[in-house]
Amino acid sequence: MFTGDLEAIDQIRNDAINVREPHISGVRKLLAYTAQLVWMSGKFPIDIGVDFTWYPALGYNTQRPISQSNLKFELANVVYNLASLYSQLASSAVRTTGAGLKSACNYFCLSAGVISFLRATIIPELRLAPPEDMDNMSLESLEHLLLAQAQECFWQKAVMDGLKDSSVARLAAKVSDFYIQAGEFGIKSEAISSEWIHHMTAKHHHFAAAAQFRAACEALERRKYGEEVARLRDSLGCVNEALKEGKWISKTVLSGLQGLKSMVQESLKRSEKDNDLIYLNPVPDKSELKSIERATMVSLKVPKELPDSASVLGDHSEYGQPLFAKLVPYAVHVAASIYAERRDRLVNTSIIGEFEILTTKLHEFLQSLNLPGSLQAIEKPLGLPPALISHAEEIRQQDGINLLKRSVNDINKLRKNDLATFHEGVEVLKCESEDDDRARLKYGTDQWTRPPSKDAACKLYAQVREIEGYLQSAQSSDELVKAKLKGCESLLALLGGTDQELEEFVPSSRRAVLTTKVGREVATLRACLDEVGRLESRRRRKIQAVREKAKADDINTAILVEAARLEREYPMQKIEPAQFEGLFEQCLVKYDTELKILLKEQEEQNQLLRRLDVANKDFLDARAGDSSSNAREQALQKLEGAFLKYREVVANLDGGRKFYNDLAKIVGRFRDECKSFVYQRRIEAAQMESDVASAMSSLCISQSSSLNQQRMQEKQQLPYDSKAPTEKPLTAPVPTRATATPTGGVWDPEMGIKFGGSTGTNPTWAAHG
Repeated sequence: MFTGDLEAIDQIRNDAINVREPHISGVRKLLAYTAQLVWMSGKFPIDIGVDFTWYPALGYNTQRPISQSNLKFELANVVYNLASLYSQLASSAVRTTGAGLKSACNYFCLSAGVISFLRATIIPELRLAPPEDMDNMSLESLEHLLLAQAQECFWQKAVMDGLKDSSVARLAAKVSDFYIQAGEFGIKSEAISSEWIHHMTAKHHHFAAAAQFRAACEALERRKYGEEVARLRDSLGCVNEALKEGKWISKTVLSGLQGLKSMVQESLKRSEKDNDLIYLNPVPDKSELKSIERATMVSLKVPKELPDSASVLGDHSEYGQPLFAKLVPYAVHVAASIYAERRDRLVNTSIIGEFEILTTKLHEFLQSLNLPGSLQAIEKPLGLPPALISHAEEIRQQDGINLLKRSVNDINKLRKNDLATFHEGVEVLKCESEDDDRARLKYGTDQWTRPPSKDAACKLYAQVREIEGYLQSAQSSDELVKAKLKGCESLLALLGGTDQELEEFVPSSRRAVLTTKVGREVATLRACLDEVGRLESRRRRKIQAVREKAKADDINTAILVEAARLEREYPMQKIEPAQFEGLFEQCLVKYDTELKILLKEQEEQNQLLRRLDVANKDFLDARAGDSSSNAREQALQKLEGAFLKYREVVANLDGGRKFYNDLAKIVGRFRDECKSFVYQRRIEAAQMESDVASAMSSLCISQSSSLNQQRMQEKQQLPYDSKAPTEKPLTAPVPTRATATPTGGVWDPEMGIKFGGSTGTNPTWAAHG
């Protein structure tokens, strides 16, 4: 049914992940796939069961793939690539014309907006730790870096158009702010390379120097010669700070800085000479200089297709039709499960559970009155009462005591299987954690950088504690049921035996002559007990009826109708289970009748118990002084209590069997999730060990080469030196990343500061699938 949709989404994904060249057509391909992913997130669960594999764009692990069965992970990487593409389009724009600068600025703002949308909207819904190049600090750094480059385009346009020095200074000052903010976030990131951080630091000081230089020119125009000197000095200081980064920045940026330094030095030499010989204005301290006002000309731009991706899909849309349109949204399945859970909780707890509580109270009250044993002993002083024979027959037909023992054994097997499955998952986690700790101890935390097992699988460890709580609670309940069974086992065996054995257990009493008063009270009490029997019989039928009603209560059709209405009235809104709350309330109203019946029956039982209590007191008063049937009463009452306990234990064992069957699904899913987690961690560990081994091999080769060179030099110096040279300790090599250092431009005295060549290169990146 969905073969065509599957083929279509596969093609759309291939088109999106194979965008390599910075061309505007790639934007449409990425947005088309993004829209389909957002639409599909309402149809499928987030853990869709398909592994999506991507390579990080930044950091030390760009050659190590990351695989996740997570729709939001796929969406995050596609949106990340969209931001990368916008950045590449900006960098490829020709920035020697006003139109080219405008286009580059727009693309940089779009790229920053996409990064902001990714950070604020998609990453929080990921439900797992993001890759290191998508953590908050990395994305914040990229966002500010892109805004810095966008603002730089405005500054460059202002220089080209020959705007006033004050305007250019304000633009340059804001560029400097953006760069330093990007650098500060980059320092806190694990993915931003040191080369990028040095580049951003150099650009920050460079533009701070440019801003002060332009402010000095403005001061000269206003004939504030002392301020001119102070600002030129500060500009020179900023240039010198930028030149400290010269070891890590490109030759183009370094050349531009040196050109700016020469110009500032010449202007400072001239201004100091003029001020010392002619104007004699006091030179203010740097702290006394008025801060340069900032002119922010850029802002985040989020493509309209991202916040409302589903709205771009349709019959006549350039992004195509929404796929899997006929598939029932995943929220519908969740809604059906939620309703079933609420219905079962209402029926089993609030209705059936309350009925059973009433029955338990009724039996406890009868036991406290020693009924029906005391009445049966009077009514039938010889032989077995009909009610006792009925109870015994029921137990024999069900194979009473053997049934209970088989049920106990079945529950023990279920519990044992659940424990074995649970312990298998826990043992897998434990072994993986021990392996991870050994590797961390072997390689050190500097090289073994991944999070410990308990941090990486915090949800699984939380499930361990939760399931342990279930098992402990269940074990306590099992022990209680076993204690009940043990307490009445001998009596149940007697009830399940022959009538002769029962007659031997129940002693006969002498046939007493009943007075008129005693006979009347016996009849009254028997009528009350018969009414109790009828009440219990009606209650069992009501419980069975409400169970059948709940079993037939299927609202899937109603949910589908409501989902269709929501899709029709709110086509661009994602369907959530919470939107069906009104439907749930309407459907659960049908059980209000049973709740009213429960309240009515509770009142009827209370009235019946009051009449029963009065009738029993009158019965005892009429028999005052007659103890001839006490032994028979006690025997009959014990057997009656054992029968009631039998029914209670049967219900408990049925509940226990259902509990362990449900728990089997939970622990089975837990074990499978543990195995999947460990499998991924072992693949990751193998890759990390390979990387560490490669790094150590390179280090050994480098150190060996360095030692050989040093020894050759020592041999050449030995004939001429009176003392043997002292060896210096080897310096550990600093790990660097194979990331191209962003390049800048050359200082032009006529144009101010100019970063980049004719096309203006800037830091760009790209994730690839």
